[in-house]
Amino acid sequence: MAEMTRVAYVFPGQGTQYVGMGHDLYNNYKSARIILEEADKALDFSLSRLCFEGPEEELLQTINVQPAIVAVSLSLLAAARESIGNSVFPAPAFVAGHSLGEYSALAVSGVLSPTATVRLARERGRLMHHAGHVNPGGMMAIIGLDEIPLSEICIQTGTYIANFNCPGQLVISGTISNLDKAGELAKARGAFRAIPLQVSGAFHTHLMEPASQDLSKYLDTITFNDPAVPIIANTTAQEIITAESVKEELVNQLCHGVQWQRSIEFMINNGVDTFIEIGPGKVLSGLIKRINKKVRTINICDAESIKNLEIVNTGD
Repeated sequence: MAEMTRVAYVFPGQGTQYVGMGHDLYNNYKSARIILEEADKALDFSLSRLCFEGPEEELLQTINVQPAIVAVSLSLLAAARESIGNSVFPAPAFVAGHSLGEYSALAVSGVLSPTATVRLARERGRLMHHAGHVNPGGMMAIIGLDEIPLSEICIQTGTYIANFNCPGQLVISGTISNLDKAGELAKARGAFRAIPLQVSGAFHTHLMEPASQDLSKYLDTITFNDPAVPIIANTTAQEIITAESVKEELVNQLCHGVQWQRSIEFMINNGVDTFIEIGPGKVLSGLIKRINKKVRTINICDAESIKNLEIVNTGD
């Protein structure tokens, strides 16, 4: 890594998982192995083995994949700090995560311990999976159509924009029949593609209301710390700096859209010029480059990427 001025950590969400993720970390970095083993103990089953070996259909289940991505993301950061040196690895001015990734962000900001965060992510996954049975639905990526025409299509079809990812890439949620109608209309209006996503419900819409209500009750049983690093909220694209506002965000997030493009723009407007994506895959780096080509992105996604890191010095 070259010299940086102002850094943000960003964490990916559901959809970035793959069988085998985290295995190289477990074998090469003590700090990562500790986090993965503590996650296994916290959940009372071998989440790490599921990450390493699958089967894929079991890993893909919402109740499993959400804690798995969080555990691997936190393991990646721990391994990178172990490799580079905690005092040298750049501290973030902000942290943010895409949907589920917001949970990794709150752990890194000190709101909860890694194990408590993994437990919370599994409960979130369980509640969202259940809500998907109560109110069946799905999600669809719309490529190549702007927000205004897609909003008009959503009004016509009873669907909702769930992820405002970057220019030309939006994700909608709703019932399957309504999504099919919206996808056809979007292509008729000029969208390049309409791609159904592998999820178990209409995330980030009112169809997740059962999960939102139950999550709110669950959060009341947990003690949160104020964030040591500002978290950029998915729903508002503004920083949150208190424990109470974090709880409100986690509840609201289930039923409201992820303002990812606006979140990245907020951080850039506040001096961030380098984004370190920490987690499986490189999805967020691609989105960030479409939002602003001038910023720098660095991926920490596996043991090989950690070995390729250079020592970093950060300015004020």
